[in-house]
Amino acid sequence: MKGVVLAGGKGSRLYPLTYATNKHLLPVFNQPMVFYPIQTLVKAGITEILVVTGGPHAGHFIRVLKNGKELGVSHLEYAYQEGEGGISEALKLAEDFADNDSICVILGDNCTDAEIKTNVSAFKDGALIFLKEVPDPERFGVPTLGKSGEVMEIQEKPKKPASPYAVTGLYIYDNTVFDKINQIKPSQRGELEITDVNNLYIKEKRMKSTILDGYWRDAGTFKTLFEANNYWAHKQ
Repeated sequence: MKGVVLAGGKGSRLYPLTYATNKHLLPVFNQPMVFYPIQTLVKAGITEILVVTGGPHAGHFIRVLKNGKELGVSHLEYAYQEGEGGISEALKLAEDFADNDSICVILGDNCTDAEIKTNVSAFKDGALIFLKEVPDPERFGVPTLGKSGEVMEIQEKPKKPASPYAVTGLYIYDNTVFDKINQIKPSQRGELEITDVNNLYIKEKRMKSTILDGYWRDAGTFKTLFEANNYWAHKQ
């Protein structure tokens, strides 16, 4: 299995900090934010990684990550996303890199200490999403869960969430994910939503979910960036 870190965008919610560099290179305690998702993949045994980035500061990643060896990455590639067409559009750039293999995808602002090696090792086909109970599910994709805990549907940023769970920015997909990206259309935001891809897997009854065990926060707002810094500072 290969890993994909999605680290594009302008980071406009974190202006003026992101006038200086890409959001995913901002510090979270004692290391750049993007180190955390890369470490999550490496701990799970995934050492072939593609970083998808974009925006005016994309070149900064090479100076910070270099060839990935210091983080335990055996093979590191970069892809550039022109514009901001959403998570699925960014993921589409990983098709050649995936080379018909399954992929573990993590958003570059996801800071977690969860261990996912067992999930990675057990994965065969379809899709697996990681859920986390959060105080603000309306900021995320939110699952509607059946009586047995199965995911019935995912709604993107609902005003009235069907559950207290967020679909975290951590996913495992088989190689049919790229065919599904080609099937979806831009949302009202003009983006190719990863929620639409996930719902196609649900429609095929090939979606599984699990609760992410451990700390997880997306560090994409001033508040959550502060919370992530605070957590990792006290964990050391």
